[in-house]
Amino acid sequence: MMFEKFKRWARALRRDAHALYLCARDGRVPGGAKILAAVVAAYALSPIDLIPDFIPILGYLDDLILVPLGIWWALKLIPPHILAEHRVAAAAASAKPASRAAAAVVVAVWVIAAASLAWSVWRGLRS
Repeated sequence: MMFEKFKRWARALRRDAHALYLCARDGRVPGGAKILAAVVAAYALSPIDLIPDFIPILGYLDDLILVPLGIWWALKLIPPHILAEHRVAAAAASAKPASRAAAAVVVAVWVIAAASLAWSVWRGLRS
């Protein structure tokens, strides 16, 4: 019973993260809400975490606390009728198979961002 509740909660979070991605691309959503929705969706859907999961306890805190709080906050800023529309679209999309190409793009963006940051730090240390 408890496991089923957790599974429903996790599915709702995943659906809402996808709905946030869709809201971030919608012209009817206010600018601040768009930015927050894009950041939260990117973090929630990204395979790379701020705190890696292999770090005991702390590794899962971002998944269990930060992601749901970010999703909750972003959802509060989006008009309810727009959110409802994108939740339906996100639920329909979850029935389709996952795209490996999209996952590769997300990983590539994170690798480029990490390499750029490392290069900037290395360059700053040489100065």
